[in-house]
Amino acid sequence: MESFKIYTFPDEILLKPAEPVLDIDGNLQKAIDIMAKTMYQAPGVGLAATQVGLNRQLLIYDIQPRDETPLLSTLINPRIISHEGEIISPEEGCLSVPDFRSDVKRFERILVEAVDRDGKPVRIEAEGFHAIVLQHEIDHLNGILFIDRISALKRSLYKKRVLKRLKQKKP
Repeated sequence: MESFKIYTFPDEILLKPAEPVLDIDGNLQKAIDIMAKTMYQAPGVGLAATQVGLNRQLLIYDIQPRDETPLLSTLINPRIISHEGEIISPEEGCLSVPDFRSDVKRFERILVEAVDRDGKPVRIEAEGFHAIVLQHEIDHLNGILFIDRISALKRSLYKKRVLKRLKQKKP
């Protein structure tokens, strides 16, 4: 099975809100499987469809420790229904924002509603790391990167570094 390319900043696909999933069909199931392979190979704990060029409200994640049996979760059309508290996500990183990590303010607890890969409604009460991962991936589906949630100075320094690297790659 092939894997997807993971798009990185400053690619435009990462900045656009994704379209809702209307049909859970064989093509979507195949995309979920390829996304899972891509995420585990990267390796990452979560992956939004927009990160692999799919304009769909779809995300996958697995927060199990690497030495335990994988437990993949799929959320389609996820929405944060409620939230409370505040937590700092220490050294948050992203497959689409390579070579950069930063502390990010997140909600401590959230309630998410979505449907799973079989189209069944799910409600997830998450806190701590689980809540951080869900917020990070749902942000992707809304065209928001974690660097949009850090100070303007840190964001500017990262953007300058990336643009300089891209200029150096051009002949």
